[in-house]
Amino acid sequence: MKIFVVTISDRASRGEYEDISGPAIEAWLSKALTTPYALSRVVIPDGVASVRDTLIDLSDRQQADVVLTTGGTGPSPRDQTPEAMAQVLEKELPGFGELLRREGLKQTPTSILSRQTAGTRGKTFFLNLPGKPAAIDMSLDAVFPAIPYCLDLIGAGRIETDAAVVKSFRPAG
Repeated sequence: MKIFVVTISDRASRGEYEDISGPAIEAWLSKALTTPYALSRVVIPDGVASVRDTLIDLSDRQQADVVLTTGGTGPSPRDQTPEAMAQVLEKELPGFGELLRREGLKQTPTSILSRQTAGTRGKTFFLNLPGKPAAIDMSLDAVFPAIPYCLDLIGAGRIETDAAVVKSFRPAG
């Protein structure tokens, strides 16, 4: 199981501030997953080309099973992660973004400004997450129950979770 966490931020990529969202995703995964996995973190600048090229590389060349991104999903001019995702994904799974925004509204009214999405390319699952650690935890708690079955359906590696943290759902049969 290969998992990549991609922080998308001009300032973090230049070393102007420490990436806290990537480590937050890594910490959540370390609590939730019981399947052995290899995790790599990458920090890249905002922009369609940088995000698109990184995501394609992770899927096509590095054969990632899961790519979790953080950053670049808001309405500011440099927030271009959704535009890059549109050039990467073969199948969009809009229900993930819908659920992320609905859950985000429980914390902050500005979550409706987020343009997060998810989808697949080949045997890779992609998910855009928010940038704040508390929002990351809440988001992963909400959507992760569906991810193991999605990985099964696309032929990615099998993943199991600690039911005390997050109970994954697979239909009987």
